[in-house]
Amino acid sequence: MMNDSDGTTALSIDWDVMAATFDDEPDHGLRDPVVRRAWTARLRSWLPDRAGDVLDLGCGTGSLSLLAAEQGHRVTGVDRSPAMVELARGKLAGRDAVFLTGDAATPPVGEQRFDTVLARHVVWTLPDPGRALRHWRELLRPGGRLVLVEGVWGSVTPVGIPADRLTALLAPLAGKVRAERLSDDPSLWGKEVDDERYVVVAVPS
Repeated sequence: MMNDSDGTTALSIDWDVMAATFDDEPDHGLRDPVVRRAWTARLRSWLPDRAGDVLDLGCGTGSLSLLAAEQGHRVTGVDRSPAMVELARGKLAGRDAVFLTGDAATPPVGEQRFDTVLARHVVWTLPDPGRALRHWRELLRPGGRLVLVEGVWGSVTPVGIPADRLTALLAPLAGKVRAERLSDDPSLWGKEVDDERYVVVAVPS
Protein backbone atom coordinates (compact mmCIF):
# COMPACT_ATOMS: atom_id res chain seq x y z
CA MET A 1 0.00 0.00 0.00
CA MET A 2 1.22 3.46 -0.84
CA ASN A 3 0.54 7.14 -0.37
CA ASP A 4 -1.52 9.32 -2.66
CA SER A 5 0.33 11.94 -4.70
CA ASP A 6 -1.03 14.71 -2.48
CA GLY A 7 0.61 13.24 0.61
CA THR A 8 -2.47 11.44 1.94
CA THR A 9 -1.37 8.72 4.32
CA ALA A 10 -2.22 5.07 3.89
CA LEU A 11 -4.14 5.05 7.17
CA SER A 12 -6.69 7.56 5.83
CA ILE A 13 -7.40 5.74 2.56
CA ASP A 14 -10.32 3.36 2.07
CA TRP A 15 -8.41 0.61 0.27
CA ASP A 16 -11.59 -1.29 -0.60
CA VAL A 17 -12.75 1.77 -2.55
CA MET A 18 -9.28 2.19 -4.11
CA ALA A 19 -9.12 -1.44 -5.22
CA ALA A 20 -11.06 -0.93 -8.45
CA THR A 21 -8.54 1.63 -9.78
CA PHE A 22 -5.43 0.54 -7.88
CA ASP A 23 -3.88 -1.18 -10.89
CA ASP A 24 -4.15 1.96 -13.02
CA GLU A 25 -0.85 3.16 -11.54
CA PRO A 26 2.00 1.80 -13.71
CA ASP A 27 3.92 0.31 -10.78
CA HIS A 28 0.77 -1.19 -9.23
CA GLY A 29 -0.86 -3.03 -12.12
CA LEU A 30 2.37 -3.62 -14.08
CA ARG A 31 0.31 -3.52 -17.28
CA ASP A 32 2.97 -1.70 -19.29
CA PRO A 33 5.35 -4.36 -20.69
CA VAL A 34 8.41 -2.20 -19.93
CA VAL A 35 7.40 -1.72 -16.30
CA ARG A 36 6.47 -5.37 -15.94
CA ARG A 37 9.84 -6.51 -17.33
CA ALA A 38 11.66 -4.14 -14.98
CA TRP A 39 9.91 -5.49 -11.89
CA THR A 40 10.30 -9.08 -13.11
CA ALA A 41 14.06 -8.65 -13.42
CA ARG A 42 14.43 -6.92 -10.06
CA LEU A 43 12.28 -9.46 -8.25
CA ARG A 44 14.28 -12.32 -9.74
CA SER A 45 17.46 -10.74 -8.34
CA TRP A 46 15.93 -10.32 -4.86
CA LEU A 47 14.21 -13.69 -4.43
CA PRO A 48 16.06 -16.99 -3.93
CA ASP A 49 17.22 -18.79 -7.06
CA ARG A 50 15.42 -21.96 -6.02
CA ALA A 51 11.64 -22.06 -5.92
CA GLY A 52 10.34 -21.53 -2.41
CA ASP A 53 7.55 -20.12 -0.27
CA VAL A 54 7.01 -16.36 -0.50
CA LEU A 55 4.84 -14.40 1.94
CA ASP A 56 3.69 -11.20 0.20
CA LEU A 57 2.52 -8.79 2.89
CA GLY A 58 0.26 -5.90 1.93
CA CYS A 59 -0.06 -7.71 -1.38
CA GLY A 60 -2.72 -5.40 -2.79
CA THR A 61 -4.09 -6.80 -6.04
CA GLY A 62 -1.30 -9.38 -6.25
CA SER A 63 0.91 -7.92 -8.97
CA LEU A 64 4.19 -8.87 -7.29
CA SER A 65 2.65 -12.14 -6.13
CA LEU A 66 1.97 -12.98 -9.77
CA LEU A 67 5.56 -12.23 -10.79
CA ALA A 68 6.84 -14.43 -7.96
CA ALA A 69 4.48 -17.24 -8.97
CA GLU A 70 5.60 -16.95 -12.59
CA GLN A 71 9.15 -17.47 -11.35
CA GLY A 72 8.11 -20.76 -9.75
CA HIS A 73 7.55 -19.67 -6.15
CA ARG A 74 4.59 -20.68 -4.00
CA VAL A 75 2.88 -17.52 -2.76
CA THR A 76 0.82 -16.60 0.28
CA GLY A 77 -0.53 -13.06 0.06
CA VAL A 78 -1.98 -11.04 2.94
CA ASP A 79 -3.85 -7.73 2.75
CA ARG A 80 -6.26 -6.02 5.12
CA SER A 81 -8.58 -5.06 2.23
CA PRO A 82 -11.05 -7.82 1.26
CA ALA A 83 -11.55 -6.14 -2.14
CA MET A 84 -7.81 -6.23 -2.84
CA VAL A 85 -7.64 -9.86 -1.78
CA GLU A 86 -10.47 -10.82 -4.13
CA LEU A 87 -8.72 -9.12 -7.05
CA ALA A 88 -5.47 -10.90 -6.17
CA ARG A 89 -7.24 -14.25 -6.09
CA GLY A 90 -8.65 -13.59 -9.54
CA LYS A 91 -5.31 -12.45 -10.90
CA LEU A 92 -3.58 -15.63 -9.70
CA ALA A 93 -6.40 -18.11 -10.35
CA GLY A 94 -4.90 -21.48 -11.17
CA ARG A 95 -1.52 -20.59 -9.66
CA ASP A 96 0.10 -22.04 -6.55
CA ALA A 97 -1.08 -19.11 -4.44
CA VAL A 98 -3.29 -18.44 -1.42
CA PHE A 99 -4.59 -15.01 -0.37
CA LEU A 100 -5.74 -14.11 3.13
CA THR A 101 -7.42 -11.05 4.61
CA GLY A 102 -5.46 -9.80 7.60
CA ASP A 103 -2.98 -7.40 9.14
CA ALA A 104 0.43 -7.35 7.48
CA ALA A 105 2.10 -6.69 10.84
CA THR A 106 0.71 -9.94 12.27
CA PRO A 107 -0.25 -12.06 9.25
CA PRO A 108 -2.69 -14.92 9.91
CA VAL A 109 -0.38 -17.72 8.78
CA GLY A 110 -0.19 -19.76 11.96
CA GLU A 111 2.90 -21.93 12.22
CA GLN A 112 3.73 -21.74 8.51
CA ARG A 113 7.26 -20.56 7.69
CA PHE A 114 8.62 -18.99 4.51
CA ASP A 115 11.78 -18.61 2.48
CA THR A 116 11.01 -14.96 1.74
CA VAL A 117 8.89 -12.29 3.37
CA LEU A 118 8.16 -9.67 0.71
CA ALA A 119 6.57 -6.28 1.42
CA ARG A 120 6.26 -3.30 -0.90
CA HIS A 121 5.30 0.10 0.53
CA VAL A 122 4.10 -1.46 3.79
CA VAL A 123 6.70 -0.83 6.52
CA TRP A 124 6.17 2.94 6.46
CA THR A 125 2.44 2.48 7.23
CA LEU A 126 2.99 0.45 10.41
CA PRO A 127 2.62 2.07 13.84
CA ASP A 128 5.49 -0.04 15.24
CA PRO A 129 7.70 -1.12 12.34
CA GLY A 130 10.43 -2.51 14.58
CA ARG A 131 8.01 -4.90 16.23
CA ALA A 132 6.62 -6.01 12.86
CA LEU A 133 10.11 -6.65 11.49
CA ARG A 134 10.95 -8.80 14.50
CA HIS A 135 7.78 -10.82 13.94
CA TRP A 136 8.49 -11.19 10.22
CA ARG A 137 11.95 -12.52 11.00
CA GLU A 138 10.33 -15.25 13.08
CA LEU A 139 8.25 -16.26 10.04
CA LEU A 140 11.39 -17.10 8.05
CA ARG A 141 12.94 -20.50 7.65
CA PRO A 142 16.69 -20.76 8.30
CA GLY A 143 18.46 -18.97 5.47
CA GLY A 144 15.34 -16.99 4.57
CA ARG A 145 15.26 -13.33 3.70
CA LEU A 146 13.23 -10.14 4.02
CA VAL A 147 12.69 -8.17 0.80
CA LEU A 148 11.35 -4.71 1.63
CA VAL A 149 10.58 -2.13 -1.07
CA GLU A 150 10.11 1.30 0.52
CA GLY A 151 10.67 5.01 0.03
CA VAL A 152 9.83 8.57 1.01
CA TRP A 153 7.20 10.26 -1.16
CA GLY A 154 6.06 13.86 -1.52
CA SER A 155 7.85 17.19 -1.17
CA VAL A 156 5.46 19.34 0.88
CA THR A 157 4.51 16.78 3.52
CA PRO A 158 6.71 13.77 2.75
CA VAL A 159 5.66 10.37 4.03
CA GLY A 160 7.53 7.11 4.11
CA ILE A 161 10.59 5.62 5.78
CA PRO A 162 14.14 6.59 4.78
CA ALA A 163 16.57 3.83 3.87
CA ASP A 164 18.92 4.67 6.73
CA ARG A 165 16.12 4.29 9.29
CA LEU A 166 14.96 0.96 7.88
CA THR A 167 18.48 -0.45 7.73
CA ALA A 168 19.02 0.68 11.34
CA LEU A 169 15.88 -1.19 12.42
CA LEU A 170 17.11 -4.29 10.62
CA ALA A 171 20.69 -4.17 11.92
CA PRO A 172 19.95 -6.09 15.17
CA LEU A 173 17.88 -8.66 13.29
CA ALA A 174 19.97 -9.56 10.27
CA GLY A 175 23.54 -10.60 9.66
CA LYS A 176 23.45 -9.26 6.10
CA VAL A 177 21.55 -6.14 5.01
CA ARG A 178 21.79 -4.76 1.47
CA ALA A 179 20.09 -1.59 0.24
CA GLU A 180 19.58 -0.93 -3.45
CA ARG A 181 18.48 2.44 -4.83
CA LEU A 182 15.46 2.29 -7.17
CA SER A 183 14.77 5.98 -7.78
CA ASP A 184 17.08 6.19 -10.78
CA ASP A 185 15.25 3.50 -12.80
CA PRO A 186 12.17 5.10 -14.42
CA SER A 187 11.21 1.78 -16.01
CA LEU A 188 10.08 0.62 -12.55
CA TRP A 189 7.68 3.51 -12.11
CA GLY A 190 6.59 4.34 -15.64
CA LYS A 191 8.13 7.81 -15.27
CA GLU A 192 11.09 9.74 -13.91
CA VAL A 193 11.01 10.19 -10.13
CA ASP A 194 13.08 12.42 -7.87
CA ASP A 195 12.16 11.07 -4.43
CA GLU A 196 13.73 8.27 -2.40
CA ARG A 197 12.79 4.76 -3.51
CA TYR A 198 14.78 1.66 -2.62
CA VAL A 199 14.74 -2.00 -1.65
CA VAL A 200 16.40 -3.61 1.34
CA VAL A 201 17.24 -7.31 1.25
CA ALA A 202 18.03 -8.65 4.73
CA VAL A 203 19.18 -12.15 5.62
CA PRO A 204 18.97 -12.88 9.37
CA SER A 205 22.02 -14.51 10.91
